[in-house]
Amino acid sequence: MKYKILRTDKAEEQLRDIIFYIADDSGDAGTALEYLDKIETAINRLGEFPMSGSIPRYSILKKQGYRVVIVERHLVFYKINEVDKSVIIYAIVDGRREYYNLI
Repeated sequence: MKYKILRTDKAEEQLRDIIFYIADDSGDAGTALEYLDKIETAINRLGEFPMSGSIPRYSILKKQGYRVVIVERHLVFYKINEVDKSVIIYAIVDGRREYYNLI
């Protein structure tokens, strides 16, 4: 049974910002699109393996039921909804920053 992947507007916006930043920083749209592909692959894998993400180290996030997938230097935060068999992507943030207040 495959889970549906849903994304919040915030996660979509964060992903767009990341890709624009990489394209701008590297001066190469190809590099940005390759990175986007890595993130998309990791997210799509959650449809098959929703439990594959780890439990976040911050207890507040843990208590709220978030799980996290690491894609290079970014963290993808999501929750699993067993009732409607969906994975909801809430945030995609840079793991080098203090992120618990970004979600």
